[in-house]
Amino acid sequence: MSNFFNNLRYKFARWMQGRYGADNFTRFLSFLLLGLVVVNLFVRSGILSLLAWAVIIYMYFRVFSKNISKRYAENQKYLALEAKVKNFFSGITDPAKRAKNREQRKNYHIYKCPQCKQKIRIPRGKGMIMVKCPKCGNEFKKKS
Repeated sequence: MSNFFNNLRYKFARWMQGRYGADNFTRFLSFLLLGLVVVNLFVRSGILSLLAWAVIIYMYFRVFSKNISKRYAENQKYLALEAKVKNFFSGITDPAKRAKNREQRKNYHIYKCPQCKQKIRIPRGKGMIMVKCPKCGNEFKKKS
């Protein structure tokens, strides 16, 4: 029995040679498909069913495609878009700036001025202090 499965696995591997296979975009499409199916369980919409079928057909089309350069370009576009979305939600686009901010938060509190929204860095461990905004001159009380 295991010889049968080994033979089947070998034949599938030979058939997949020269085909694109799965990548990050395919993984995203599979999660999208899962989400559509779960939502469709509760909503029972024909449009969602059609959309789910379109996603699954496109996903398998990409996996079994022999046009590797085109699928690679699609994946690169997806990865660029994914990075933009992640950076948008993190608030900082540069990874070096993110690391610097993470390091600064160990030693400093970073507050925004309630009047002009200027970021102000205050050293930790000084108790309640009056903070004067260098931009607008507004004074406010904060814990450091």
